[in-house]
Amino acid sequence: MKQAGFFDVEERLARLSGLGDQLEAFSRTVDFEVFRPDLDKALAYADGSKGGRPPFDPVLMFKILVIQTLNNLSDERTEYLINDHLSFMRFLGLGLSDRVPDAKTVWLFRERLTQAGEIERLFDRFDATLRNAGYLPMSGQILDATLVAAPKQRNTNAEKADLRAGHIPQDWQDKPSKLSHKDRHARWTLKFTKAKRQEDGTIPSTDLAIPFFGYKSHISIDRKFRLIRKWKATDAAASDGARLRDGLLDKTNTASSVWADTAYRSKANEDFMEHGFVSKVHRKKPHLKPMPRHIQKSNAGKSVIRSRVEHVFADQKSQTGLFVRTVGITRATTRIGLANSVYNMRRFLLLERINAAA
Repeated sequence: MKQAGFFDVEERLARLSGLGDQLEAFSRTVDFEVFRPDLDKALAYADGSKGGRPPFDPVLMFKILVIQTLNNLSDERTEYLINDHLSFMRFLGLGLSDRVPDAKTVWLFRERLTQAGEIERLFDRFDATLRNAGYLPMSGQILDATLVAAPKQRNTNAEKADLRAGHIPQDWQDKPSKLSHKDRHARWTLKFTKAKRQEDGTIPSTDLAIPFFGYKSHISIDRKFRLIRKWKATDAAASDGARLRDGLLDKTNTASSVWADTAYRSKANEDFMEHGFVSKVHRKKPHLKPMPRHIQKSNAGKSVIRSRVEHVFADQKSQTGLFVRTVGITRATTRIGLANSVYNMRRFLLLERINAAA
């Protein structure tokens, strides 16, 4: 077997381009250099005067996190596929003879960003890029939340009670190794889903309640471009409605309307939105009374618009496999923030293609 030469690699890369390399489209459309100032500030690498192997370029490392998020990869799988895939290497600007970051290096980079609380600033940095490109928040905003699964914890009832109270169980305090593997922030909740039609054609009168463990991703998208503008990460048991008053509304949207489901309908939220917003939140069914006809029609009209936010979550879970592999709310926030940033990048690519074809 002859050794592959330069032109053989170039021919293979050209073929990948012809087949539609998504990462090549990312490189053409997204200017990853805009993240460099924030990354340099957060990482605060030494100047190299003391010697030692120089660190990998921070923009290259951030692009690795983008690859990881796009493909729902573990750190070990990421290391392997960068070495294996020419498309990954081209996206990162690496040649066949270049050194590739190993799994531990990827973990350490993400951990430094997490401890610096940098993911929110990186998200805002790309949001500024979207606005500069003309994609301003327009036509109102839509709020919703989705559950994000995390590895289940096998805790006793007493340990669960301590965690809910904000305490570390006594048995864990003198076992640092065990404590580091215990997620003290994820919570159990019930996920309600519509009961399926039975074999005889009947539908049960009650919906299904499925236990769920993990976190919750809260987002606000603009109606015009369906880009995520605001987001928060909480444990799975946190109230959806309370997040509306906790920084989830985007005051820069060119329109004042706010769409959301009944979980966001409360007197506190309605009073809060009186100052600069117009509530299009679904109304709840009166207790032990039939839903008035005019409210049914109103809710149906709102659902046509509100349902657009479901497409965001469907995209994240089907395309990038949104799942938290780590322990703790701080790392979960980084995971969810990366998923939201990558969604906006993919959406930006689509919007640019639509504009180019128009």
